Amino acid sequence: MDAATLAEALTAQSLFADCERAELSDIIARGQVRSWKSGQVLMSQGEEGKSLFIVLKGLARVSMVAANGREIILDYAEPGHVLGEIAFLDGGDRTATVEAIDPVEALVLTRGAFAEIIDKHKGLSLRLLKAMARRLRQNNAVIEADRAYTSGPRLARFLLRLMMGDNSDTGNQLKIALSQGELGNFAGMSREQINRQLSAWVDNGIVALKGGRVTILDREALVDVAEAW
Repeated sequence: MDAATLAEALTAQSLFADCERAELSDIIARGQVRSWKSGQVLMSQGEEGKSLFIVLKGLARVSMVAANGREIILDYAEPGHVLGEIAFLDGGDRTATVEAIDPVEALVLTRGAFAEIIDKHKGLSLRLLKAMARRLRQNNAVIEADRAYTSGPRLARFLLRLMMGDNSDTGNQLKIALSQGELGNFAGMSREQINRQLSAWVDNGIVALKGGRVTILDREALVDVAEAW
């Protein structure tokens, strides 16, 4: 892997999205590529965060257990996602658990190696701070919007977040087949709400349900629902 390949893989919201090629080259040189099988845990909530992960291949499930014991699914990490950066940067414990859904390959960077990179590239610290501030602003906007939307638009927004790329043959399918309970944990809705809403969308030809997988039949209609108040 070279810096150009890594830069192309990083998402726009990535902690390293604004890095220069020389900085990415040093991240690659000082990192270690590791692999996990489906079902293996990359990191666990509550453990010490000594390293961060840049997903190169596969799909991982990011979740946390709240104080009341309820599991909350935070995201599904694809290639380009950076994981574990919160505990990595502030020295605290992991805030979430990451489990491989498909086999995952990631570039792992230790805190010691990262300190060497920061020391070498003086402008990197400021770019990272700007990236963290940008992500915080985006997360606040998502939280505010999700609280404002009723259950139907909220579910539509989460389904759109889970859709595969529009240009693929499976562009109208979700990245992963989710049970209604797991989809509810991701969208913050009860299983009954999920079942009722999906059934209504099936009747209206917006989605189809088959073999545990949701297929979006009318993406434009789903977007209209997602933007409705």
